[in-house]
Amino acid sequence: MLFDVDGVLTDGRLWYGPKGEALKAFHALDGHGIKLLARTGIRVALLSGRSSPAVTRRAAELGIAQVLQGIEDKQGAYKALAGTLAVPLEETGYMGDDLVDLPVLRRCGFACAPPGAHARVLAAAHYVTRAQAGLGAAREACEFVLQAQGRLEAALAAVLA
Repeated sequence: MLFDVDGVLTDGRLWYGPKGEALKAFHALDGHGIKLLARTGIRVALLSGRSSPAVTRRAAELGIAQVLQGIEDKQGAYKALAGTLAVPLEETGYMGDDLVDLPVLRRCGFACAPPGAHARVLAAAHYVTRAQAGLGAAREACEFVLQAQGRLEAALAAVLA
């Protein structure tokens, strides 16, 4: 399962500190959802058009090894990553919010978007979350995937044990 960052794991706003550093706010709910996927053996990757030390740090906190940043050709990077991991494209999922995400959303097996995504992205999505970007949308997508696979209750029980 791949996630875009800005507009998916964040609310899409870009904040800059006094020294020009980019600041991003991530939601703990999304992080827990990503950890649920990882605990069940689903590999998670980030695929972002922008580069940010904040994304690198958040990915490390969540144990995400595949972090692709500064990617202009998301479809090319997506196909290369799937090839490297030996995962058929139709067995991958992607959550994106903007036009640059459409080539991947149209090719993956499960296309997901937050409700504030561009209209063309919403039209291409198999699932649109109720939660907004940066406020639990990724968590909702993670739980949707696990529910569809019949593994959600077992994943949640392991956390609650």
